[in-house]
Amino acid sequence: MEIEFVAANAALGAGSALALVVFEGEAASLEGGTFASVVGASRFTGAKGQSLEVPAFAGSARTVLIGGGKAAEFDDLAAENTAASAYTALKLCGLSELRIRMPSRPALGAFGVRLASYRFDKYRTKEAAEKKPSVIKVSIEAADPTEASEAFAPLSALANAISFSRDLVSEPPNVLYPAEFARRVKALEVLGLEVEILGEAEMAALGMGSLLGVGQGSVRESQLAILRWNGADDKSAQPVAFVGKGVCFDTGGISLKPADGMEDMKWDMGGAGAVAGLMHVLAGRKAKVNAVGILGLVENMPDGNAQRPGDVVTSMSGQTIEIINTDAEGRLVLADAVWYCQDRFKPKFMVDLATLTGAIIIALGNDYAGLFSNNDELSENLLAASKAEAEPLWRLPLPAQYDKNIDSAIADMKNTGGRPGGSITAAMFIQRFVNKVPWAHLDIASTAWKKPSTVPTIPDGATGFGVRLLNRMVADRYEG
Repeated sequence: MEIEFVAANAALGAGSALALVVFEGEAASLEGGTFASVVGASRFTGAKGQSLEVPAFAGSARTVLIGGGKAAEFDDLAAENTAASAYTALKLCGLSELRIRMPSRPALGAFGVRLASYRFDKYRTKEAAEKKPSVIKVSIEAADPTEASEAFAPLSALANAISFSRDLVSEPPNVLYPAEFARRVKALEVLGLEVEILGEAEMAALGMGSLLGVGQGSVRESQLAILRWNGADDKSAQPVAFVGKGVCFDTGGISLKPADGMEDMKWDMGGAGAVAGLMHVLAGRKAKVNAVGILGLVENMPDGNAQRPGDVVTSMSGQTIEIINTDAEGRLVLADAVWYCQDRFKPKFMVDLATLTGAIIIALGNDYAGLFSNNDELSENLLAASKAEAEPLWRLPLPAQYDKNIDSAIADMKNTGGRPGGSITAAMFIQRFVNKVPWAHLDIASTAWKKPSTVPTIPDGATGFGVRLLNRMVADRYEG
């Protein structure tokens, strides 16, 4: 998608579409009342999400009015969503160029268009032309195009990172297995990241029996990817750290999942995808922070060599784990990845992201991710960034009395605490590998994939959830 900023009321290219953003209650008076009659004969008021095609205007081939909502509420997110709605309303119109005329925040509008225009179509070979977006260039009017372009630069880096994350999550599992995932993040070294990949031999030497047990039934070798960005003035300063669950496909292992819907388990690496996207944007916008991203990459497959319910494994921490259900595998990956992170890098804090439990969907629905933490300041920073970026989090408790639910009769702990409070006991399992480092766990099983999506900037499919909110938190709280 080509995006440019042009002066207000600049001449349109031949055959362009034009989207005019109009605030609620102002449609009839727009452009001196040019559209008063057609607006009066419709139900269009300028409310959010509304659109109305009107007679072609100002040399355009097609003109559409886009509701911007109330003028007093037209903030950054409204600008993103309104421009995204403008693109969506006209993307199949048959024209190749779209001009968007919006009252303010052109850079945010461009960002919204970038996100809304995301499409994972690399495997489609026979899609009908009328189903493919025709718009390939979007120009957005700005009072100062140069200023808008400068403001868009870090947003463009963020859009690139979100698209990278969405691509990872969208890939089929026969294409994106642990070693391929590792290769793709290794390629991010061109942005200035330092990337280190550990294979099974290196992890075995470190004692990562918890992570390795998950992948032992797969013919694909498990990997641990370590991504480092040293952007702070003091390169030796304590880093911030992020850990992602990267189960590239989850059959459930010996505790096999039902066939219905199992194809969706290609996105069980959404946490690792988000962390990879975060490291992408930190490098892309040259963030003034030292940061570490750890990705635990495995496949959970049934096989004669697969881990069994009843097995006991020893984690890198030395703690032993009785396997009750091999489909409670993400926490086993995170146990070693989190321990490795805090043991090697001594970070200011750790945030892990994981599509960890179906229980979080039952608890919070499809729009909120679960937040669990041992630190109030870190939680408040995450919640503030969550609100600013419209990636909703809801903090849930870690009650001490629930911890006994994961005690084992024959090992230090077991990997599931049963159905009651399933998301909570899963988080408490991870917490046993944290020590006293400030830590937060984001259970994003409810938000990593949307189908259908009701958000203008998120097409159906992979969302890249977590990249925006973590980038905002780092920028607002930890840079400089």
